[in-house]
Amino acid sequence: MADRTFENVEVDRVGTDGRVGRVTLNRPEKMNALSQELMYDLWEALHDLEADHSVRVIIVRGSGRTFSAGYDLTPARGGADAVVRHHKQVDDKGRRLVMGIRTGMQQITDIHMYFWNMAKVTIAQVHGYAIAGGCELAMMADLVTAADDAQFGHPGLRGLGTSRTGVIWPLVIGMRKAKELYYTGENITGTEAEECEMINYAWPMDQLEDRTIAFADRIANMSADHLAILKVNANRFYENMGIYSSVRSSTDLDAAGQMTEYSMQWQDKMREEGLKGALSWRDGPFKGTDTYKN
Repeated sequence: MADRTFENVEVDRVGTDGRVGRVTLNRPEKMNALSQELMYDLWEALHDLEADHSVRVIIVRGSGRTFSAGYDLTPARGGADAVVRHHKQVDDKGRRLVMGIRTGMQQITDIHMYFWNMAKVTIAQVHGYAIAGGCELAMMADLVTAADDAQFGHPGLRGLGTSRTGVIWPLVIGMRKAKELYYTGENITGTEAEECEMINYAWPMDQLEDRTIAFADRIANMSADHLAILKVNANRFYENMGIYSSVRSSTDLDAAGQMTEYSMQWQDKMREEGLKGALSWRDGPFKGTDTYKN
């Protein structure tokens, strides 16, 4: 089938006989920040590829200098619901209401869960940053490859709520490291992510694309329907451990996290000083405090 065109993503075919589909997040001027429009373009592009039996494996990557720097904070009020343009319910004084935030967030979570459960093997190919919402998205792929100097993490845990999908770290890495990353909002490199089994492989940047395609093409030796059965079989083990309930709960807690003292301070800084000032306020106290690693 012919590939549709989209405003915020690009679709092409690679691998033997074009059996590997590839979706490229295409907002390089915004570091592929995840706007609602990009998320729904991704959702539509993935549905198209899922319906095409000639596509056996799907790679998702980012254009420009990074995979994705997270949700687009610019159009909203500065909370982690920035990507949500609907259900922004407010009271008669203009204050946000938590269930409106929660409803909008769950709609974006539906896209993440579709990506997890779609009947095609998926690979996130990461370079530059996969942080905050970008990390959430990458973690929902079946497999992850990265440049060895890529950055994974969720700095949004520092005052913007929690991770909408929990970035499923408790399912893919050990408890101690997962908790450290949650409590600090710290980034780790692609090499470190491979070592703790957050991702499959970390390669030099100049080898990342060719080796990811080769990896996808090797998996694509089997037919799409057979691979789908293998994927469902593997996913069921994790789903029976509670991934659906955990991801939904994480989304609810992300909505509630907009109402904490720390989050309110972040929102005040966003209004008063803009994004740059708010980021300086949030991240400044963490600089130079990782001396325990040395």
